[in-house]
Amino acid sequence: MATVTFEKAQRWYPGADAPAVAGIDLEIGDGEFMVLVGPSGCGKSTTLRMLAGLEEVNEGRIFIGERDITHIPPKDRDIAMVFQNYALYPHMTVADNMAFALKMANVPAEERRRRVEEAAKMLGLTEYLERKPKALSGGQRQRVAMGRAIVRSPQVFCMDEPLSNLDAKMRVQTRTDIAKLQADLGVTTVYVTHDQVEAMTMGDRVAVMELGLLQQVDTPLRLYDHPDNLFVAGFIGSPQMNLVRAKAAGGKAQIGSYQVPVDATSERRMSGNITVGVRPEAWRVVSENEGGLPITVTVVEELGADGFVYGTCDVEGTPNNVIVRVSARDSIHKGDVIYVTTDPKSVHVFDTDTGERISD
Repeated sequence: MATVTFEKAQRWYPGADAPAVAGIDLEIGDGEFMVLVGPSGCGKSTTLRMLAGLEEVNEGRIFIGERDITHIPPKDRDIAMVFQNYALYPHMTVADNMAFALKMANVPAEERRRRVEEAAKMLGLTEYLERKPKALSGGQRQRVAMGRAIVRSPQVFCMDEPLSNLDAKMRVQTRTDIAKLQADLGVTTVYVTHDQVEAMTMGDRVAVMELGLLQQVDTPLRLYDHPDNLFVAGFIGSPQMNLVRAKAAGGKAQIGSYQVPVDATSERRMSGNITVGVRPEAWRVVSENEGGLPITVTVVEELGADGFVYGTCDVEGTPNNVIVRVSARDSIHKGDVIYVTTDPKSVHVFDTDTGERISD
């Protein structure tokens, strides 16, 4: 049973005014792929390194299964780490790099060879076993680093931004490979990234962090469809959600003279200053006489099947840019004025002062 449990685990760096990780509580299921995501400095890598034993836990505890590993040395935690920079030995062959940890653990040579060959076949590295890292591409080196972790048969994989050194095309391919490999192996995995697209496409669940605190832990679609607060709403999604300042007036969300339709729950709960969130794809382009929000188009991104219109609005309370997803065949151009509206079920309502979600 390789569950991972953080119980109010906290990390203070000497001389810091606040903890890097402020008492995190998180349960990761056996065989689950958990992604920690957030902006730089949010504490996600520190959390991973606390699990791996590379950072001290100042308060709280960390468990793998029923075993308290809080103060156990890294080598005794049965964890395999995959680093951002691959961390391969340049003078060793691929086979020797993959077998190194087994050799240090005094695993017999025949067993080492068998495990390395099995992992190489799984990763498509069989023909590269006698090469050295300098003769491999970035994606191949990352697979070698994965292979080195796999041969150890650990209880937990820890991955710290393993794709950040790859180009865009290779990143897409490798993240698919990692997700499939993890599903095939069924090993509990904790994966750190600042790229929310990676988080959404790879994780069984995603933990969103800011300033050392967990903001929300949920499935990717739940995070997208039901963000708990303004931070999660603005962070998850590409392009990000349109967040528009408004005032609650008579059960309506008022932006200047325009009223955003909201659901019945929001009507009952909201008051004072609110922030309305609308995903780019939730806007609907309407004619001028239908009374939509007027948007002056500044940029049109044509992506083939669809496109994104970036525009500004003179209505008080709107952000600098309003983003609208449109069909690539809608023939909208820079300088045009379009009118948009949305459906009540597509509107997210937040309390502007606390940042908390109001709508169901």
